[in-house]
Amino acid sequence: MEPQYVSTPFGRRSMTLGMLASQESASKVESDASVDKWKIFRALCEAKDMVGVSDRALAVLNALLTFYPKNEIAEANGFVVFPSNEQLSLRTHGMAGTTLRRNLAMLVEAGLIIRRDSPNGKRFARRNGEGGLGEAYGFSLAPLLARAGEIEAQAAQVLAGKLEWKRLRERLTLCRRDITKLIEIALEEEIAGEWIEMQRHFNLLSASLPRRPSAAEMESLLADLEAFRQLIVKTLELKTKTEKTGANDSQNGRHIHNSNPHPLSELEPSFEPKQGAKPEEEPRPWREPPKSFPLAMVLQACPEIVAYGPGGGIGSWRDLMAAAVIVRSTLGVSPSAYQLACDVMGPENAATVIACILERGGHINSAGGYLRDLTRRAERGEFSLGPMLMALMRANGPAARKTG
Repeated sequence: MEPQYVSTPFGRRSMTLGMLASQESASKVESDASVDKWKIFRALCEAKDMVGVSDRALAVLNALLTFYPKNEIAEANGFVVFPSNEQLSLRTHGMAGTTLRRNLAMLVEAGLIIRRDSPNGKRFARRNGEGGLGEAYGFSLAPLLARAGEIEAQAAQVLAGKLEWKRLRERLTLCRRDITKLIEIALEEEIAGEWIEMQRHFNLLSASLPRRPSAAEMESLLADLEAFRQLIVKTLELKTKTEKTGANDSQNGRHIHNSNPHPLSELEPSFEPKQGAKPEEEPRPWREPPKSFPLAMVLQACPEIVAYGPGGGIGSWRDLMAAAVIVRSTLGVSPSAYQLACDVMGPENAATVIACILERGGHINSAGGYLRDLTRRAERGEFSLGPMLMALMRANGPAARKTG
């Protein structure tokens, strides 16, 4: 097939497939269809990036629309406007001729207008026998009518994206504010904890966000910050509960001591164990297993365990616990040691500890012995999972990935 050409201020150029498609769609516009020219122009301004036009090109299109005699673009009103470049330059606030021609070409390439060139390349219209406009040469606005539904849908998509971006930004601001206040309270009240380290980690997380972040980047950081906020809240609750328990135990001890005027040694004969015999151990008090940390935070701190989940992924605590059973066997941890850890720490926390051990596998000689040691310390109330997760979050979090 012989290529078709269109005349332009730069000479003859081949017609692109986009131009052909634009002309094809414009020819299928229903005769009674219409669209408000300013409404479609506003939608186009919203969807400009998706359509592929610049602000300058939109300024030229705005000027073209001012030459259209009616507000409604319709077949009955004609589709062609035919201003000269001098007139267009005036209505684009003195845009230079070369810039004007370049942006007209961009509108044609984007399929928003169609050139209707006369034999001599001039833009004009002939009057018909009734005094109205007959044949016109210039720029046809028919594609705006043909693509009105598409452009409006793209504009709605862009607006929805902007609203989502704003919502994420607000949630991010509130989450940052909460974390800042919680750390300030902990420092002012002198609550024991790694608050300076947490402040440093928070600053690194915040610094990882670009100046103009995308919605995906904000969503990723928001997940990290919300998990970090949960860690701080859990740490504060644990410290407060520990202090209250310690104070109550101290008061109860003083109460028993003061309310018993006859110690046991005075009421019963003394008993000395035989040499070499071990005194009977007191029964260990039952402790309620601590609450688990957020799953998102565990997976951020321990990404290696994800590969062991069902189907190569982890989407719930059940998946993590199933993965922990496989990893436990891989690390050589005995079933009894893992079961004891589940009884003392709770199954979620025990699975989290297994994930941490897997992450630090190169630094641990005996995974089973290490787990038993942590279980004994947890039983005595001397082990907290928070600092271990914090250390791994610093190593594997977004701030570490950015600097790595």
